[in-house]
Amino acid sequence: MKMIKSAESLGADAIVGIDLDYETVGKNGGMLMVTASGTAVKL
Repeated sequence: MKMIKSAESLGADAIVGIDLDYETVGKNGGMLMVTASGTAVKL
């Protein structure tokens, strides 16, 4: 997962406050776009 690899590269121990957003896109809403974000933390 890209979010985990990004947090690891920052030296984080965990990701908190994860937010998932989604939106239907494309002709007749045939595709689903999902965005995930969170805060990398060092414990």
